[in-house]
Amino acid sequence: MHLEHDEEDYNLSLSKFESMLKTNKVFFFDSEEFEEIILHYLDMGKANLAKKALKLGLEQHPKSTGLKLVQVEMLVYDDKLEIAERLLNELYAIEPTNEEIFIQKANIYSKRDNHEKAVELLEEALKYTDDFADVYNLIGMEFLFMDNLEMAKENFIKCLEEDYEDQSALYNVVYCFEFLDQNAEAIEYLKKYIDKNPYSEIAWHQQGRLYYGLKDYENAVRAFEFATYIDDRFLGAFMENGKALERLKRYEDAIENYERTIELDDPTSYALLRIGKCHEKLGHKAEALKFFEKTVHEDPLLDKGWIAITDFYQRQKNYDKALYYVNKAIAIDDQNRAYWKRYATINKAISKFEEAEYGYRKAVEFGDGHLDTWLFWVDVLQQLGEFDTAVQTLLQSTEFFPDEYQVEYRLAGLYFMLKEEEKATFHLVNGLNLNFNNRSILEESFPTIWNNKIVQSYIAKYKK
Repeated sequence: MHLEHDEEDYNLSLSKFESMLKTNKVFFFDSEEFEEIILHYLDMGKANLAKKALKLGLEQHPKSTGLKLVQVEMLVYDDKLEIAERLLNELYAIEPTNEEIFIQKANIYSKRDNHEKAVELLEEALKYTDDFADVYNLIGMEFLFMDNLEMAKENFIKCLEEDYEDQSALYNVVYCFEFLDQNAEAIEYLKKYIDKNPYSEIAWHQQGRLYYGLKDYENAVRAFEFATYIDDRFLGAFMENGKALERLKRYEDAIENYERTIELDDPTSYALLRIGKCHEKLGHKAEALKFFEKTVHEDPLLDKGWIAITDFYQRQKNYDKALYYVNKAIAIDDQNRAYWKRYATINKAISKFEEAEYGYRKAVEFGDGHLDTWLFWVDVLQQLGEFDTAVQTLLQSTEFFPDEYQVEYRLAGLYFMLKEEEKATFHLVNGLNLNFNNRSILEESFPTIWNNKIVQSYIAKYKK
């Protein structure tokens, strides 16, 4: 319930009121001025000043319905719902067609989680209001609270039909479409909306997001670019456009958009990381490295930054540098499974199998749920000659990966190495049943076992 006055008069009223508080002189304000002053302080989060203004306002205008409705709003804000309800009932007896009474009653029922009754009261308010957009928006919010996304969407659309510049309703209607998995329908709605309001950067941006979600990157870029033409300081649109351009392999254009976000605001680790990735794709290794280093400097807790710089050196086969950076990352966060997996992989590449085994073990301990991590761990244990431990590790992995041929063939090979022929043949048969065509795993991992007569006889049976 905000009133609109000439800005100069509004500022004058505020100055006059604050002067009155400092000097203890009592000045007269009309009731609408008091309403504006109270709502200004509420918007600023200065509840004590709002209460002072309300008290003075009611002293000067004890019969003002507008001020009493502001009082109700403040009582509801303070969760004094019963007092607010009594006051509303008194006001209703005087002004039964005042839409604000129904809106505030609805607010009380909403606070009590009786959203159906709140909707009923808001629909009653529609009969008396001139501000249909505001009431439709409130009804939409009540349906959101009830998880009735279709009805919420319908009311937000009605709100926008009354006031197509209501940005919160626009965001909410897109949210409803997305939640209902109606991205294509949302795009069609936004096309019609943009026909009415072509200079809405929010609509273009939302359309771009939806196209991106549908992997239509060309149209996503087009929409984001329109958003940035309308508002050349729209940081979010530049960031999203960079992502879409990356998908189209237009790395130089993507860099330009990410750099624009840095011009508009403090550099974010995400933007720095993406610029580095783009430079790497373009073959600009020195530039890529520079931005990866900036990323970890900007945000040492961003794991993607450390992973990027570690992977960069790993791809160059510069294992010393890769190990240096992954160790720095682990020193910051020693429970990050992605760091430990890289630590293990690098050590495995330079034949430091004990360190590699430790790394894979830690990765699994901290929640790495990938089959390849378990298999690499077992392969390293095999390299170390720790066959019993390798078997126990594989058996543990079957809790997460039952009926996995890669596990079965390895168990067969390890049991043959341990001379436990019965268990070995059991797992060999399992592996052959699960995936006969990939039996070469046994040959690659256990070349001496592959030529075993028992192994070959079972394979021969399955060939027939």
